[in-house]
Amino acid sequence: MSQSQLLRSTTFHMALVAAAVFALFIIVLFGFIKGKVDHYLTARSDEVITAHVEGLLGLSPELRRAAIMERLKQDPREVQIVAMFAADGHRITGNLNAMPPGLKIDGPAQRTVVPTDGPNGSRGRVVRAIARRMANGNVLVVGRDVDEAGEIAMVVGEATVLGLVPGFFLCLLAGGWLSMRAEKRVAHVNERVQRIIAGDLHERLPYGSGNDPFSKLAVIVNGMLDEMETMIRALEGVGNDIAHDLRTPLTSTRLILERGRANATNLEQLQAAVDKTIAGLDQSLSITTALLRLAEIENSRRSAGFGEVALGELLQEVCDMYEPIAEAKDITLTATIMRPSSVRGDRDLLMEAVANLVDNAIKFTPEGGKVELELLCGDGETILRVTDTGGGIAEQDRESVLRRFYRSEKMRHTPGVGLGLNLVAAIVKLHGFRLAIHSGPGGRIEIRCPDTSCESDAGREHTDAGIEPLLIPSRRQTGFG
Repeated sequence: MSQSQLLRSTTFHMALVAAAVFALFIIVLFGFIKGKVDHYLTARSDEVITAHVEGLLGLSPELRRAAIMERLKQDPREVQIVAMFAADGHRITGNLNAMPPGLKIDGPAQRTVVPTDGPNGSRGRVVRAIARRMANGNVLVVGRDVDEAGEIAMVVGEATVLGLVPGFFLCLLAGGWLSMRAEKRVAHVNERVQRIIAGDLHERLPYGSGNDPFSKLAVIVNGMLDEMETMIRALEGVGNDIAHDLRTPLTSTRLILERGRANATNLEQLQAAVDKTIAGLDQSLSITTALLRLAEIENSRRSAGFGEVALGELLQEVCDMYEPIAEAKDITLTATIMRPSSVRGDRDLLMEAVANLVDNAIKFTPEGGKVELELLCGDGETILRVTDTGGGIAEQDRESVLRRFYRSEKMRHTPGVGLGLNLVAAIVKLHGFRLAIHSGPGGRIEIRCPDTSCESDAGREHTDAGIEPLLIPSRRQTGFG
């Protein structure tokens, strides 16, 4: 990472702002401390000065002059100001040559500048002083040098600077280090992303094991990439499947038309050729319609219109709809509703899913067989079950039957396009339900809807002879749409 890139990085700018805020805070803190120290020293000096004045005023004139001289002897640093002036202004005793200009007599402690004589000549000193007029007309002046407050402030200021400068540059160094670290991680992620874009769908973003937000984001993105890889793998063969399944009826239709045009000798033969052509086109349209339907469901366009759906009424309506078809094939179709239940969903889509399951059950059940619809309650779920006495789904086909256009060997000569169960799975996933496919003799498929009010009285019926069902997870369980 170059120096110019480092200086332009957002992380470095944030560190610079943090350092500036830190420096401003230290400066404000220094000003606060200086103000408090000045206030304390001033108040303390005023108390000491007042006590000295009261003490000197309480002495006799002879003792007062001796006390003044003694106090000055005990002050080698010349911090104290003590002097006594006559009524005409000339000095009687003390270390002041003249009355400080502007000092009010008989007033409170005041800040003033007094001239003093020293080795370097006359100079001005800032003091806090009190002037009191005595009974004989003389004026007593007592003061104290407050330059020490400035000296203390200077010491505090130097300490502040010594701590502020290293702290400021330490913030900048930390910002530079964080910026370089973030830049390296972004570069590493970019390399992985470029490999993913290039077609390496197994590549994932790096992440650590701690609570780093970047690692948490990488885990979320990796989950999304897992789902996308699954979808892309599933779609890889869809194009070929669509082309194959559409080519067969379209090719057949074209041959029928060619033969009808070449061989038809009367109107009846021509009409027969046209009828077969229409049937082939209807099959192609059915495939296209089913694919569009799947795309609509998988894009969740219908989820906004969800409402309460009474499953018992829906089951009975599907049973009434398919009863004539079942009777025509000498199949007994029954509906058993153990407990009325309602779910939140799209009624038309749920009816389409149940109708697909019943249609498949009737289609693959031999004459004289039985198809049963049940609405059960158990294990905290409402269970919508469709069973039949057909050949069932083989163990090795339980996952394959959910693929688009999949048709096993025993289904090759059965009408259909191989999209029924794929459509059911898409509807179930959209609603957040689960699809359970049981293998073995006799078909058995369940749609399981979460229902905390359900007891587990029917839970023992969920498996058959120790064979666990294939559970297709819902959208909520996968975490991705």
